[in-house]
Amino acid sequence: MKEIDMNTLLAQLRANSAAAQSQLNPIEGAVTGSESQDFSKLLQNSIDKVNSLQKQSSSLGTAFELGDSNVSLAEVMLARQKAGVAFQSVLQVRNKLISAYKDVMSMSV
Repeated sequence: MKEIDMNTLLAQLRANSAAAQSQLNPIEGAVTGSESQDFSKLLQNSIDKVNSLQKQSSSLGTAFELGDSNVSLAEVMLARQKAGVAFQSVLQVRNKLISAYKDVMSMSV
């Protein structure tokens, strides 16, 4: 079994964390200059990104379970964590939208 260098592992985790942060920010790059997207497109793009991360996580997990030597356990765990965090963030956005909708509907005119 191959020995794991802790400094290399920490550097990879930091790099993956930075990459995940840039992927999880659905608003970044959405509005540039005079261009703008409507909210539904922005929300759909965010959901598509989460779906993509979940599919990637699933395929990496399957490859690892089948014994693919190119996929490490660390990659599988990071992909699953990215997918989980992305899903939780979209879930929280949905909850806030539902709450806002309920607040607007309960307002008297």
